[in-house]
Amino acid sequence: MHSTRSPRTRKTQGTIAYRLVRMMIRLLLWLFYRRIDVVGRERIPPDGGVIVAANHHNSVVDAMLIIATVPRAVTVLANAPLFRHPLVGPLLRMLGAVPVNRRLEAGDDPRRNEGMFTAAIDALRAGGVVLIFPEGRTQPQPILLPLRTGAARLALGLERAAGGPHLVTLLPVGIVFHDPGIFRSASVQLTIGAPVATADIFASHRERPEEAVRVITARLTESIGERIVEAEDHYTLGLLAVLERAWWEEAARRGEPAPAPDKIAEQALAWKRQVMRAARYLGEREPQLVAELRRRVERYRGHLDEVGIASEQLGRTYTARFMVSYVAANVLWLALCLPLACWGIACHAVPYWMTGQIVPWLGRTLEEEATDKMAVGLVIYPLLWGVEGWLVWRLAGLAPLLAFLLLLAPSGLLALAWRERLGRVAGQARAFLRFLADRDLHRRLLDERRALAEELRALADRVPPEVLSHGTRDAG
Repeated sequence: MHSTRSPRTRKTQGTIAYRLVRMMIRLLLWLFYRRIDVVGRERIPPDGGVIVAANHHNSVVDAMLIIATVPRAVTVLANAPLFRHPLVGPLLRMLGAVPVNRRLEAGDDPRRNEGMFTAAIDALRAGGVVLIFPEGRTQPQPILLPLRTGAARLALGLERAAGGPHLVTLLPVGIVFHDPGIFRSASVQLTIGAPVATADIFASHRERPEEAVRVITARLTESIGERIVEAEDHYTLGLLAVLERAWWEEAARRGEPAPAPDKIAEQALAWKRQVMRAARYLGEREPQLVAELRRRVERYRGHLDEVGIASEQLGRTYTARFMVSYVAANVLWLALCLPLACWGIACHAVPYWMTGQIVPWLGRTLEEEATDKMAVGLVIYPLLWGVEGWLVWRLAGLAPLLAFLLLLAPSGLLALAWRERLGRVAGQARAFLRFLADRDLHRRLLDERRALAEELRALADRVPPEVLSHGTRDAG
């Protein structure tokens, strides 16, 4: 029987090995991250050569996110040392990744990367997707480093190799993480921008390739910068997230219309960027005002943490009737799922603990934390599952072993959901008891949230409208 899938379709979707690795990547990301938002997915072209250019904060995970998001096969330009990694290297080869020799490996010999450029341009000429991180290295802080010229040179090299106009889509992607290395607490947003215009540059700078590279790189820098939130560190991003929730909750209390569900992530990003522009502007002129707002946000977050709730939960009416209904419904679910959840915890507790012990011992950097946890988990979990399965077979026989294997994945997933729901219920119950013991606490927290929103509005009035509405990363 002959396959009905055309060679073009197979090339677009990737080899069987590529699709298997991508399935594994999607599963790992779904397990590790509490939330993954993708904005602008419709901007990914269904065909034709595409250069995906993204910021780089989280080592191998950044590439994993792009591979999981783009429905077409992606040729990843990856640092050459990764190919020597005992676990990551084989996966990169299965994905058809291309090694890039950094300055450290290539030295002063530009020929070390000639093969990389040739392979990338060949993939683009064949209508493929190439992923590049133009910052040239990964770093953990939420800022955009100066871009190198690799993406622009690829686009220009494609035109030269084609012997004339051969337009390629240069697609900017911004990646923003919160708690990037913490299992089931981490979240990430990918924002895919409109393609960077290049046709006019090729036409006007055909005899000045270096100038064309400079202009394209400048445009790409601006485009990626517009799709991330730059801050001094992740702690500041965390405070900004608290302030954002307080702002939107107060807007809802005032009766203002909420963003459409499919626009929430996009509007949240725009709001955070606007606040950071205002903070940079005021920080240069009235730094004491910014410092005071930061202290008030820290106090507000501390008060929420003491009570055990998030800002969006503050608007609930914590009556006895509400809490009895809430706890009863959740306790029933927790009780029904308890046996299988306990089995899942028992099967996965040791590999979970061992992963947590091994990763710090590796002594790697913050941007590699999530990558290390996934890589270590890929080794430790199957290894210990095999030991557990062998023990079940030796102690109980074949039938219990089959039951163990059948229940291993569902019990593990249920255990995750069970623990997370138990944490939410316990938090709500603690909050209710705190509110019951201090009848005025709920009102004081609401007043504190309202005061934060009012102070932010007052500070915004001190910022020129053109700063608030400016879209570039150097605003203010």
